[in-house]
Amino acid sequence: MRTLIVSDLHLGSLSGADLLRRPELRASLLSAIEDVDRLVLLGDVLELRHGPVREALSAAQPFFEDLGRALGERELVILAGNHDHALVEPWLARRGAEEDPAPLGLEQLLEPREASVAYERIARWASPAQVQIAYPGLWVRPDVYATHGHYLDCHLTVPTLERLSVGAMSRLLGRPASGFHSVADYEAMGAPVFAWRDAVARDTHTGNALNGLATVSAWSALRGGPRRPPESAGASESVIPASAAAPNGRAQRRPGRPALRELRRRALVAAFPLAVAALNRAGLGPLRAEISTEELRSAGLRAMDEVAARLGLGDAHVVFGHTHRAGPLPADEAGEWRGRDGARLINTGSWTYAGIFLTDTPGESPYWPGSAVLVEDTGPPRVLRLLQERSRAEIRPPRVATAG
Repeated sequence: MRTLIVSDLHLGSLSGADLLRRPELRASLLSAIEDVDRLVLLGDVLELRHGPVREALSAAQPFFEDLGRALGERELVILAGNHDHALVEPWLARRGAEEDPAPLGLEQLLEPREASVAYERIARWASPAQVQIAYPGLWVRPDVYATHGHYLDCHLTVPTLERLSVGAMSRLLGRPASGFHSVADYEAMGAPVFAWRDAVARDTHTGNALNGLATVSAWSALRGGPRRPPESAGASESVIPASAAAPNGRAQRRPGRPALRELRRRALVAAFPLAVAALNRAGLGPLRAEISTEELRSAGLRAMDEVAARLGLGDAHVVFGHTHRAGPLPADEAGEWRGRDGARLINTGSWTYAGIFLTDTPGESPYWPGSAVLVEDTGPPRVLRLLQERSRAEIRPPRVATAG
């Protein structure tokens, strides 16, 4: 069964970064599913960290209606990630109310109406596609396992907000990630964190600290910030008129906004390693103060390999999303994508615009949006880059200013 897998659509994002909301860009995906038997949406399909579910659903409805028309009666499988965990939470809550529920396995398959009202609505919009819900993963083939990948945050060494949240929960409950060996262990750490954030966003828009914009700004500063055009090079200071200056009448200079931003950036860069060291001393680590793109890739792969080993996935092909970094790509070191127990890692990338990681050359960055993974009846899964020929101007959403 030919299966196409895409992840991290984040439909309903307040930043406008969700590219599949735009008909001219989702046409590439709709064209790609013409020759497949099944489409898998591998989590973070909706962006529920920014505001109420109803708003994200409203933004996503045209996409699912188009998807249903394109798929016809073929299969559509939807998984939940950390940003749309609320879609599967009603089922998890009901399951937890049972007297003695069976342990959560690697794959639970549900009808949309079993999972949640929101999934039932999505299935109705996607009709006549045959919609099924899977959590936390799906065996695409006997040797191919697909999951969103949010469990990797428990082992990540990059101090993201998600990593710190699950680290704090692990510390609070006295359950270190080094002892995890089941789906239930990962759910016990992540689900409370997801539920809290979902509750904050249930009735109103969230602030930048929770919707990700503050994180983007901080990471941009730590990575050196946006480059200013040459003509702005002299705009880093503002001048006080001589009449309001010191008694000698000379004009005095004070830092203008660009200069103040640079001072704040330098302070953040200097404080970052100290903050990471403090977090490690507090028992939230192990964390590293390195946030280069190379370290982001390596850290994500190390963490996903840890999940694969602890869940006993052996030498399966493990398809995941979450980190938004597609791979392995031709220029990647193949050995880095092979786990210690033989797991063969492959990342779907995302359909979300994040200018901080992009250059002006189409497809040059591994974070270039619009990628997918094709799983055929035999052979290894392959990364497809469906928006690789689109220019940055074509994919840049008009509302994305803070992300580059």
